[in-house]
Amino acid sequence: MIRYYCFLWIAVILTACSPKQRQMVSDADRVSDTIRYASGFSVVHADGYTAVDVRDPWDSTRLLQRYLLVKRGQVLPANMPAGTVVQTPVRNIVVYTSVHASIVDCLGETDRIIGICEPRFVDIPSIRQGLENGRIADMGEATAPNVEKMIEKGVELIIASPFQHGSYGSVGKLGLPIIEAADYMEALPLGRTEWIRFYGLLFEKEQLADSLFRTTEKRYLSLKKQVEESDSRRPSVFSEKRFGASWFMPAGESYMATFFRDAGADFLFSDLPGGGSIPLAFETVLERAIHADVWLLKYNKAEEMTYDELRTEYQPYENFDAFKNRHIYTCNTGAVPYYEDLPLHPDYLLEDLIRIFHPDVLPEQPLRYFRKMAE
Repeated sequence: MIRYYCFLWIAVILTACSPKQRQMVSDADRVSDTIRYASGFSVVHADGYTAVDVRDPWDSTRLLQRYLLVKRGQVLPANMPAGTVVQTPVRNIVVYTSVHASIVDCLGETDRIIGICEPRFVDIPSIRQGLENGRIADMGEATAPNVEKMIEKGVELIIASPFQHGSYGSVGKLGLPIIEAADYMEALPLGRTEWIRFYGLLFEKEQLADSLFRTTEKRYLSLKKQVEESDSRRPSVFSEKRFGASWFMPAGESYMATFFRDAGADFLFSDLPGGGSIPLAFETVLERAIHADVWLLKYNKAEEMTYDELRTEYQPYENFDAFKNRHIYTCNTGAVPYYEDLPLHPDYLLEDLIRIFHPDVLPEQPLRYFRKMAE
């Protein structure tokens, strides 16, 4: 199995960089793209190739990967630095998540996908059709994908989300380029969206990707400005609920904390350090958020959550003012494309949050993702 891919990719895969090899692209004709919001990647166009550096989101002093994008069929330039060579436009790809499948679909390139992990979470019509007619294969769980099926289908590239201290197991030994899609670690909503510019390079859809990004950027900034110009009171907000013994609250530099700030709310846990989520005791959350104006929470169930159900799940929830005053808004991620839309359309979520926090700012319309919790 391993030997099969050794000869398939020996001409295009270079080994990981040593410290000496982690040189900057030094071509005299290089041109750097201006990345305005994303902190996780950079792009440099050089003579005969494009270098994309993906930074380690858990250690900003090192690179996670350097990708060297070379037009398919072109002779590899002699002056390239070390890195992982990717022939473009990419083809015969496997996508690990529905989020990245959605991005590929927005670029009009779903015909490049020949395998997807955990397809039960994918509702994209073109991919569902491909699964039904056998063109796209079910590659199993993202944590343990079907390596034999990847070989059988002739996979050439994988798009997967990296995790700290994680590995790709036997898939990582195939010698295939793995695009480490660390976009979910971006703190700025538009930073995550800007990753489409990288994905656009993979499919040679750079102009389309840039157009999609600029459209979202313009709308997001317009919505944010409307809130900034409003003189309405900033409500206080907290989010999520207990999971096991802990309440995982977004930290102050997290993606969601940025959304709350841009939507004109005071996030009561904005002082938590870091950019991820922090496990807190229920008592800690109650003490700080007991008088909060709004409580937002997400769940994934076949039926809509109610106040009675929330009380039954954990009775102390009823001590929050947001519970007593019926100011809880819920998002059933199993019923709406929340996670699929978010990377490319943070403006959709921002609009929802503004309608919740400042209903006087935008014309009254139904919410896209959230709803007032039912009795």
